[in-house]
Amino acid sequence: MFGTVVVGIGIAGSVRIRDMLNPMPSSPSEHLKLFGFVSRRTLGNINEVKQISLKDALGSEEIQAAIISTDNKSHEENVRMFLEAGKHVLVEYPMVLSASTARELWDMAEQKGKILHVEHIELLTEEYKQLKKEVAGKELVKGTLHFTGGALDEERSGFPAFSGIARLTWLVDLFGDLTVTSATREEQKEKSYSRMTAHFQTASKKPLTWIEERGPGLRRDKKINFCFKSGCLENLPEAPRSAVGLFMQDQNLFAKKLLGQVSREELAAEKWRILRCLDLAEEIRQHCERLITPITSCHTFSGNGEQLMVVLFLIHPVYTLQL
Repeated sequence: MFGTVVVGIGIAGSVRIRDMLNPMPSSPSEHLKLFGFVSRRTLGNINEVKQISLKDALGSEEIQAAIISTDNKSHEENVRMFLEAGKHVLVEYPMVLSASTARELWDMAEQKGKILHVEHIELLTEEYKQLKKEVAGKELVKGTLHFTGGALDEERSGFPAFSGIARLTWLVDLFGDLTVTSATREEQKEKSYSRMTAHFQTASKKPLTWIEERGPGLRRDKKINFCFKSGCLENLPEAPRSAVGLFMQDQNLFAKKLLGQVSREELAAEKWRILRCLDLAEEIRQHCERLITPITSCHTFSGNGEQLMVVLFLIHPVYTLQL
């Protein structure tokens, strides 16, 4: 049995607790034993699961694994602390908000002989599995993936290329390694609106575009337009829900890794995909930050019966602002 603690009690953390209390019969998850949860808030017990301090979780010999379900900006600190304490770690995506930090932490896990598992439930949906079957063997001509969703607190979630890395993961898993050719970002802060557009080339020089658009009132949705020599896919395939929840599937995969039931080849391929997507996210951010866009701002001043209009031309080094 692997004593396990859940760190962070938001939506994902609450689902993790539920699934650990109710593992699938005869599944790898039966080898995980929930010892408690850690939260910055004082919550007492949840479903008879006790709250424990971070210090106790790190120091307990009864706890061998941690599930990190905090906000994105806190992933790095928590992953690092539990790896340093000699624990296996499952962390929700994105693993961290820096590609170089991700490699550092993965090296630490390997040096300590610990499992570092990054949740990517977007690859476990029946919708995606069906899409992958429909794409398999087809020769891409061009493609676009456009995601919309509600506004995010970027301070906690990170730059859109990281907070939206699930979409980037789809593209890499479907079409292989990608090269970033350009990326731009538009932001209207007063409206909590953001639109990031990244352009890629596949290994065979075919163009792909990823659009990550967020703002109040935007419905959570994914739209595709993948064109192949044999025709175009313009809608995600319909697929029935799996009888097994996505977080339970992910938990089973984590437990299989702890039990040594995942091959080295599978582990290596997963590591490459996760780190490559973080590298691409970093490149997208750098492209957006290098963009220099002129912005005009007009101000009118009055005095002595005359008006003077001053037009300011500003250079913003991070992204395009709409004034």
